[in-house]
Amino acid sequence: MLKKNTSQFEFIALMAALMSIVALAIDALLPALNYIGISIGTTQYSDNQLLITMIFLGIGLGPLFFGPISDSLGRKPVVYMGFALFILASLICVSATSLEMMVFGRILQGIGLSAPRTISIAMVRDTFSGDYMARIMSFITVVFILVPVVAPTMGKFVLDHYNWQAIFYIQLIFSLFVSFWFWKRQPETLPIQHRVKFTRQIFVNGLKEIMKSKKTIGFTLISGFVTGSFMVYLSTAQQIFQNQYNLNEQFPYIFSGLAIAIGLATFLNGTLVVKYGMEKMVTISLITFFSVSLLYIVLFYNTPNPNIRILLIFFGLQFFAIGFLFGNLRALAMQPIGHIAGIGAAITGFISTMMAVPMSTVIGRYVSTTALPLFVGFLICSAFAIGILFYIKKSVKIEIQ
Repeated sequence: MLKKNTSQFEFIALMAALMSIVALAIDALLPALNYIGISIGTTQYSDNQLLITMIFLGIGLGPLFFGPISDSLGRKPVVYMGFALFILASLICVSATSLEMMVFGRILQGIGLSAPRTISIAMVRDTFSGDYMARIMSFITVVFILVPVVAPTMGKFVLDHYNWQAIFYIQLIFSLFVSFWFWKRQPETLPIQHRVKFTRQIFVNGLKEIMKSKKTIGFTLISGFVTGSFMVYLSTAQQIFQNQYNLNEQFPYIFSGLAIAIGLATFLNGTLVVKYGMEKMVTISLITFFSVSLLYIVLFYNTPNPNIRILLIFFGLQFFAIGFLFGNLRALAMQPIGHIAGIGAAITGFISTMMAVPMSTVIGRYVSTTALPLFVGFLICSAFAIGILFYIKKSVKIEIQ
């Protein structure tokens, strides 16, 4: 349980705030992608997608450094390091005059944000375990999901009244507020006696420990496929709704509405996971995700985009299923490696993100005139995820026997 002066409610809100800066850095920028592209001289929509996918590259790389350091120095100093790097990277983005410079800034932003994102998960694992950890992660995600709901609308408001650079300045202000709140209110969750001396072998030893657990590796791979499919949506949503459907003004509200579907599922998961368990929730959700993707492909293969209402129904069903996956998959992967939560969160996050970035980049290139390739990507990712899930279950049964 929590110690010192932080209530469980405040802990949930603070951990969600640490994670939400990632969502703000991604989602608030979506309405501005075309404007940024014009400013830095890009000529193809697929180049603009890099402003979304490349921040995930940084998010995947950063934990390899921040995770081991947090197991050695404690959780709080690492969060401060990440915020400092994020501020520097944001200033690079604001002054960018080319695609290469902007991509560099976005990767650096991702590396910086990986610290609060990874450490928040480690702090949850320091404090909770089992299905109760999944419950807390679900409630954190519910609070966190409020940012994707409001971020695109906020980004469009800022874009209409100021310029795209102002979106980055707002991110800076929010990060300074959260870092002050974190410094003032959150106690350290890793006691000195549980810290691991930082050596060159700490990563190798952590990787060896993780490789011993089939469940950790398996659920990390599943998380990679789920994250990859969702990342494709994030990088192509602006292109689909604004370019294919000409819904420039409505795009922020559509994006927000779909984010609510994820939030609702995540909120329900906080109650249902304690009753049914994480693995059962993951199994049902993956099968649903696969089935909805298959149905869309069967109905709209080799046809133009359907009516926007039909597309939104399919997206809503997909994201409702995804809402039951994020927190549960993370908790299942972390459960066997709680004794190395920092390096564990780093390596599992690195693996899943490094899987997701190339998947989203490749699939996103095909989303040019219709949304069909997106659902084909959903289908392939969910099929692999289901295969891994049943392999895990079969392996565990064999080990028990």
